[in-house]
Amino acid sequence: MEETMTTNRKNELIAQLVSILSELIETNDSEQVTEVTSNAVEVLTIKECTEAVKGLSEHTVRKLISQGKLPYMRAGDGQRGKMLINKADLLAYFNGQAADR
Repeated sequence: MEETMTTNRKNELIAQLVSILSELIETNDSEQVTEVTSNAVEVLTIKECTEAVKGLSEHTVRKLISQGKLPYMRAGDGQRGKMLINKADLLAYFNGQAADR
């Protein structure tokens, strides 16, 4: 009989915890979504950069990178890895603002 009471008590505690967690999620849900989206970073390949800025060529993107005017990171191994550009940096450059780096 003691095992049944322990199991029942565990089930009661689990139900209470689930209820409390559900309330916390509901009250903080909108705050969490805002926080995550405001910190989200979107990176683009060189080809995607040309799609994001009308009239921009891949050659120009590569030239801006080699001149140090556009920050990038490389994904993959060595020189064969893809160059990824932060979309905010790309748009800031073409809006006449310095990149935040």
